[in-house]
Amino acid sequence: MNDSLQKQLINDLLIESFEGLDRYDAHLLALEQGQSGTDVWNDIFRAIHTIKGTSGCLGLGKIEKVAHAGENLLDLLRSGSLQPDQGMISTLLRLSDALREMLRTLEAQGVEGSTDFSPLLTALQDHITPGPVAQPEASTPVEPAGFGLFDDDTADTVALKSAAPEANESSGGFGFFDAPPSSYAAASGGTGSKPAANAPGTKPAATAAPSAEIHRSAASDSAIRVDVSQLDKLMNLVGELVLARNQIVQKTVGYNDTSLTTAAQRLNIITSELQEGVMKTRMQPIGNVWSKFPRIVRDVAHELGKEVRLEMSGKDTELDRTIIEAIKDPLIHIVRNSIDHGLEGPEGRRQAGKPAEGLLSLRAFHEGGQVNIEIADDGAGINIVRVKNKAVEKGLLSADQALRMSDREALNLIFLPGFSTAAQVTNLSGRGVGMDVVKTNIEKIGGSVDLSSETGVGTTMKIKIPLTLAIIPALVVTAGGERFAIPQVSLLELVRVEREQAEKTIEYIYGAPVYRLRGQLLPLAFLKKELKLSESTHSEDATNIVVLQADGRQFGLIVDEINDTEEIVVKPLGKHLKGITCFSGATIMGDGRVALILDVLGLAQHANLIPEVNEQKQTSGRKQEESRDDRQTLLVFNVGTNTRMAIPLSMVARLEEIARNKVEKSAGQEVVQYRGQLLSLVPVAQFIPEAAGEVDAQADQDTMHVIVYTEQGRSIGLVVGQISDIVEESLAVRRDSRRQGVLGSAVIQGRVTDLLDASGVIRSFDPSFFETSLPAASNPEPVLS
Repeated sequence: MNDSLQKQLINDLLIESFEGLDRYDAHLLALEQGQSGTDVWNDIFRAIHTIKGTSGCLGLGKIEKVAHAGENLLDLLRSGSLQPDQGMISTLLRLSDALREMLRTLEAQGVEGSTDFSPLLTALQDHITPGPVAQPEASTPVEPAGFGLFDDDTADTVALKSAAPEANESSGGFGFFDAPPSSYAAASGGTGSKPAANAPGTKPAATAAPSAEIHRSAASDSAIRVDVSQLDKLMNLVGELVLARNQIVQKTVGYNDTSLTTAAQRLNIITSELQEGVMKTRMQPIGNVWSKFPRIVRDVAHELGKEVRLEMSGKDTELDRTIIEAIKDPLIHIVRNSIDHGLEGPEGRRQAGKPAEGLLSLRAFHEGGQVNIEIADDGAGINIVRVKNKAVEKGLLSADQALRMSDREALNLIFLPGFSTAAQVTNLSGRGVGMDVVKTNIEKIGGSVDLSSETGVGTTMKIKIPLTLAIIPALVVTAGGERFAIPQVSLLELVRVEREQAEKTIEYIYGAPVYRLRGQLLPLAFLKKELKLSESTHSEDATNIVVLQADGRQFGLIVDEINDTEEIVVKPLGKHLKGITCFSGATIMGDGRVALILDVLGLAQHANLIPEVNEQKQTSGRKQEESRDDRQTLLVFNVGTNTRMAIPLSMVARLEEIARNKVEKSAGQEVVQYRGQLLSLVPVAQFIPEAAGEVDAQADQDTMHVIVYTEQGRSIGLVVGQISDIVEESLAVRRDSRRQGVLGSAVIQGRVTDLLDASGVIRSFDPSFFETSLPAASNPEPVLS
């Protein structure tokens, strides 16, 4: 144990012990006056039991021995085996004085002192069994020892106990707690509750001293306990003060009164410092939550017959206590889930060439004004195929949807309500309840969950959460005459594009606006359009783009004005507004008006800039047929001269125009060098009987239109004719299994349109393309619950 940790533990011992002894004395005096009760004796016993257990862990053998002797007597008193009398009360008060003396000496000198307390030990033993004193025997503690750091018998406690030297008559602890062996010796003699005569050559034993002479510990004087509700009330008041500060500062802008401006600036500084100070009182290290994980990991691993090593880093990472309370249960579930589903058993790991002992690591760190938590295991990874098959089996999506789904989308299926791949229900998994609740609880506090997995290597869960929910920095913007606040943690940069330049740099791809930012296409959304706000009356000399990030993806939000950044007090929305995904809360601005706080992720999903993975969240266990009335986004194009076809836009990875002179031959097939690999080109018209004989209107042009289809890292290009449009319509599909390359037909934009069987065409062209796409799962083990 390093010196700094040791000193911190001793300081905690001093604070807790002096507080406990204060309660101990008060209870004993009340009992002497006839006020008794089982709860009182339990509290008295716990105070001494805590001191005994903690001092033993820290190698403070003398304090432990004295406290242990008192604990034996108190155990009989609280159980009713003995009845207290005045002499017994006096002896117990002497016990308190003795412990105080040793604790004060420990604080001042780093040792327990040389005072001989053997007469006190004799007196305590004589109350139990009158006669010659015997060495105190270890009694079975009814309740676990602890002074805050050791609330239960966790692995951390066990580690400290094993590290501490044996507390016996020849050892004083960690070196600077040395005491003469004679100070541990118990003297014989004395009867009843009267103190025994002092042994020759020793200091007199401590006697009950007047309360005025009892000096409190400096450590206990430097710390106080405050009820959490008081901290919450104080935080709310500071929030209101911040609002008032913002209003006053805004009102003084433009005033020529120097004294008023100076006072407002001083108020601003004092409020900021007060806010920072109150925030620190609410900040707690995440280690307070992690302290429970060694025991949880041990119990779950033993129950499952697995060997697991837990590694934790970043225990000192601090965040608001309300955040800690919110993430406690989700983290516990993720840890249990990682052991249950992520890590293989010893035999399975040996067969995979891994050590029998699995590794579960927890890491926490600050980044970008947020707290990042990573839970990683070195298990078998998530079986994507099994996840897809289980989702199809439960009716959460169709087989065709599963085939087209990317690995990232498939991983996120585990967050759907009712989803579980467990073969049977156990006390750990299989009920389909858990991961959806984890994601929901994390998102409620403004956080996000990201899952990544590699087969045979392991799985990593990354959680990003705000430091606090009460007061956050935000960017204030205006759109349609209304003001909105954007949390600064989602803000990447601000871009101002002059009117003349905007006409050149803002492009439209099939009606969707994009901005070319440093060579990358940035999808755009107009805040006025998404929120259905009225058009502003001021002239727009430039376009203001707020570049945001949500779910790991960037997009631009076009607003009328960018005002300023300021700290805002977050007010939750009412229950009737909880369903609005574009807003996460509200705040009161400096002029007293309310501004809504934008939910960046919800806004991006509302604008269809980020696919909403959770759109399949329906009642679990219910088989669902693919609805013919669902609205779908389709890409419409021509094949040959007159054949009009469409495919779901979700199947399209990219649309490319490829110069014909770039086409090469490989193994008799047309290919093109594309993004570092060879892209095979499939002439769709050759696989559609109606279009096979038609003349391709684009055949004599210099470029060809290619729809890039990607599946599990492999891409292939579908060569089509003219691309017409992207539409969103409700389809009434007439199935037709007799036509090659066609799934059926539907009326789109008032015209009969064939729906391309893209997977069928690709299989006809390259039968090996889908070999790894969606085979039957061969691994019967569950993946996630």
